[in-house]
Amino acid sequence: MGVQNLYDDDETDTEFINVSLIRLAKNIADHEFFFHVNHINQLKFSRIKDVIYHGIYYDYHFMRFQAYHQFSETCFTFVSNKSSESVQKKVKRELFTGEENIKFLLNNKTDVEYILHSSEHFPDFSVILLPENLVFPQQDYVLSSEEELYQILQYYE
Repeated sequence: MGVQNLYDDDETDTEFINVSLIRLAKNIADHEFFFHVNHINQLKFSRIKDVIYHGIYYDYHFMRFQAYHQFSETCFTFVSNKSSESVQKKVKRELFTGEENIKFLLNNKTDVEYILHSSEHFPDFSVILLPENLVFPQQDYVLSSEEELYQILQYYE
């Protein structure tokens, strides 16, 4: 008699990434937000190469800001949820393509400005102070390996 598999194959293959969702209380420019974040932290976030998502009709660019926390030896990255730029690469000839010139990484969370993730599997986002008058409380969010954003973050890590 063989050994019984106690786990479904789908359950064991699924991995997760813990991220934090950042919503701004005021509409301010990215450089101004990170000026305030850098001012109240020992971390110094700077802009790095954009995340580029290749759609059928557009290539979308999402800004990234990164800093390294030396005490915990952790790299933190803010990724813009809304595309900052889109480059049309093909003319749409269909009426309902489902692809517009603006894209969100989290389609169901369009009120989120930034997705904060870390190089750690179980990150401690509390080491980053955010300006209280500019942001709402952070929201923890779990991405499964089946989600598109999970694949994007893994590729750019």
